[in-house]
Amino acid sequence: MEGPNELNRMALPHYYSSLGPFRELFRTGRPLLTYHHVGPRLSGAHIKGLYVSAKLFARQAAEFKDEGFSTPGFDNVLAKGPAGERVVFLTFDDGFCDVFENAMPVLQRHQFRAIEFLVADLLGKTSEWQRRDDDAAGPLMDAAQVKDWLAAGNEIGSHTLSHPHLTQIPIAQAREEIAASKKKLEDLFGRSVAHFCYPYGDWNAVVRDLVQEAGYRTACTVGTGLNEPGADPLALKRITARYPTRNWKAFWRWVGFGR
Repeated sequence: MEGPNELNRMALPHYYSSLGPFRELFRTGRPLLTYHHVGPRLSGAHIKGLYVSAKLFARQAAEFKDEGFSTPGFDNVLAKGPAGERVVFLTFDDGFCDVFENAMPVLQRHQFRAIEFLVADLLGKTSEWQRRDDDAAGPLMDAAQVKDWLAAGNEIGSHTLSHPHLTQIPIAQAREEIAASKKKLEDLFGRSVAHFCYPYGDWNAVVRDLVQEAGYRTACTVGTGLNEPGADPLALKRITARYPTRNWKAFWRWVGFGR
């Protein structure tokens, strides 16, 4: 699994805040940005890097629009486009209500689309895994909100049933988390769910094989960098969008590095 230092090797910031430092890099591959929350930080939240303000998200989206970027469907994440094509893939992990409330209107305004990776057993509930990690749990989109998200032209993928560390549970349980979440989302929303995201970025070859066995076409990691045609579709790299945070050690521990 890629570590968090790849952007260091590129002499770029660890996180995405604005296009400027990344403009040339984004011309060389298929950039995926990672978001979690879009809105104010929850009271008691420790991992500040999971939050992007609504104002910053709107500014980032407007910058992409002004620079001629498009947001193709996620099936095209590794497709080789025409020379000079400017694309970005916007990914949201977990399904927080603040994304529905604050990000979706911005996406609609710019005719952009995004993919939301949902925790299938927790729709309409809260992010209980964060409470287990001694962080603040936030409200998650319910089925009606997900349907509105889809009706607006956005996509969904699976983030398992309950957001576990997949390498730290029995293989049979990991298989259930991966495969049953796909079926549950497909049954609820009447469409194919072809894309997966590893909770905490926690994966290995066994987990990857379970994702492939379940029938997913892609899977997102927290490995940092771009994806080029021919990259492993079940080990997609992304760049986290956020404000800078002083507590890098806590952030990388949360997303799966430094365990």
